[in-house]
Amino acid sequence: MTDKRKVRPDPEQQPQKTEQVEVVAESHDEPMLEGGETGAAEEEGLEALRRELEQAHAKEAEYLDGWQRARAELSNARKRFQREQQQSYTNAKADVLCRLLPIVDDLERAFETLPDDLSGRGWVKGIRLVQCKAQGFLEQEGVVPIDAVGREFDPFLHQAVTHEPSDEVPEGHVIAQMQRGYSLGDRVLRPCMVRVSSGPPVRPEQAEGQAEGQGSEEQIPPAEDQAASIEE
Repeated sequence: MTDKRKVRPDPEQQPQKTEQVEVVAESHDEPMLEGGETGAAEEEGLEALRRELEQAHAKEAEYLDGWQRARAELSNARKRFQREQQQSYTNAKADVLCRLLPIVDDLERAFETLPDDLSGRGWVKGIRLVQCKAQGFLEQEGVVPIDAVGREFDPFLHQAVTHEPSDEVPEGHVIAQMQRGYSLGDRVLRPCMVRVSSGPPVRPEQAEGQAEGQGSEEQIPPAEDQAASIEE
């Protein structure tokens, strides 16, 4: 026969189960509180990160703008320096060429007045070679003679020495050139010294007609005579 006995729980083990339940209950309550605090902390941390990111973007834009400004200023300064350097070189070049022009003028005048019996001499040929080299140097440097004869007078290109009447050259045009002028690009190294036409000369008949026309004009009486006639 089987022994059917009821197993009674040990009263010492019961409190242990109760403690476990209480511990479990406490373990369920504590994570809920910690989870709420953790969420608020994470939001504050994210907000702080957003502010830092916005500040970083603002500094980035500020640094980029400053870098672009500095780059533009550097580029402008480099271009300005190059222009000033080129202008200084052009001015120095023009000054040297202007000092060479009187030598070329003297050589031209010397050969214009050279006697025919001396044109075949060896030393004359040597001087003519020097003149050709000087003119070739001017051409290589871009120096070009200014046309004057027969052209309309231009105060930027021509320097009038005299104004003379002329039947062949219209008024305001150049009759003859007394000294040749030169230009370097858009710059005038030396203007031409020229004689300018003042138009056809006045004929004796025209002069008499003008005198008669002036004499036939009605003479206006003085102001005193006019006042006396009004009083009468």
